[in-house]
Amino acid sequence: MSKKIVGRVDKIDFPKLGLFNIDVKIDTGAYTSAIHCSEIIEENNSLRCIFNSDEHQNFGKTEIIFNNFSRTNVKSSNGFKENRYKIKSEVIFFGKTYKINLTLSTRDDMKFPVLIGRQFLKQKFIVDVDLENVSYNKTYNEHSYSI
Repeated sequence: MSKKIVGRVDKIDFPKLGLFNIDVKIDTGAYTSAIHCSEIIEENNSLRCIFNSDEHQNFGKTEIIFNNFSRTNVKSSNGFKENRYKIKSEVIFFGKTYKINLTLSTRDDMKFPVLIGRQFLKQKFIVDVDLENVSYNKTYNEHSYSI
């Protein structure tokens, strides 16, 4: 299996979350991937998530209820540990749909609403920090960056 080259930032789709053309940062320093969620309500053994942002492009008010979710500890770059909800979803890179684990976090104060971490990248992608929007450009312009 050949690995695809991905740049340091991209625009990707999360079809099951109703989020399309979302700016993401490829973060090899992060183990898990994280997505902005403006409101999280746990009730009746389900998780109601509202994906909304005035700061992040293409984050309209989307509400999704998850029946399958878990919690996990995430350590930030400054060493602070946070217990977050984790969901399973799908993401589209290079026109292909992949399964992805996402922790939920309020990221309005961050430049990117989504971080893609090592857990997702491993065995599929190589990161070239000189490149940007490789998947987006490949999907919409049909360039090939496989090695």
